Amino acid sequence: MSLVKNIGSTDQKYRYYIGGAIVLYGVIAQSLLGIVGLVLIATAALRWCPVYKPFDIDTSR
Repeated sequence: MSLVKNIGSTDQKYRYYIGGAIVLYGVIAQSLLGIVGLVLIATAALRWCPVYKPFDIDTSR
């Protein structure tokens, strides 16, 4: 199974910003919600989103 990039640069940028904000909130509020932020940051770093795959969404074009 190969991870074909399906996240574009704008999508990636928003995922980093929103993911960072959610992680920060999770740390401040001592909540497990920060894990969601980590997932967003990981998908931004990999430039691959498993949720996009079944819907054939590709923002990298």
